[in-house]
Amino acid sequence: MRIERSRQPVQIAKRWRAVLAATIIMSAALIPATASAQDFFSFLWDGGSRSVIGFSPKYEPRQIIVSFGDKKLYWIHTRGEAISYPIAVPREQSRWQGVTSVSNKQVNPSWTPTPTMLAENPRLPRWVPGGHPMNPMGVRALYLGASAYRIHGTDAPWTIGTAVSKGCIRMYNEDVLDLYPRVPVGTKVTVTWQRFS
Repeated sequence: MRIERSRQPVQIAKRWRAVLAATIIMSAALIPATASAQDFFSFLWDGGSRSVIGFSPKYEPRQIIVSFGDKKLYWIHTRGEAISYPIAVPREQSRWQGVTSVSNKQVNPSWTPTPTMLAENPRLPRWVPGGHPMNPMGVRALYLGASAYRIHGTDAPWTIGTAVSKGCIRMYNEDVLDLYPRVPVGTKVTVTWQRFS
């Protein structure tokens, strides 16, 4: 007895690939010519989900609390109230905590991997210019003290809410654009594993 395989699954798969390709092309056509890859991914993932929440009134306004436990960054804008932003936090071997301050701010920062990053992945580029759609720093960066750590945007919005960074605090580009003008150089930043939500 001879068993013949149906060609139907193969034909269905080909049709779905064609539909997917057409959808991507049509979606890309809706984005302005000056848009970046980040804009396209934001269109797909609808990044940015900040919210205003009640917060302990013991914290002074105009400071940042980063809770690795909550996977949130809180901008205390008035006593008893904060803007909550979802973040990506450091992986287990890169965890840290402490009190620091914003030492510098940069629009479209360039990115240079650290020696540790290059040792882990020698295929990384040695430098990525600011504004490049594949720049891991995204569109804005707040530098933390004299450390190599930053609060910054990302070219990988799907990582927000996970523990993947090498020590930095990643935000959706839409959210870091909202936070950036609120935070002056010198702002106190407390990084903790304490939970607030």
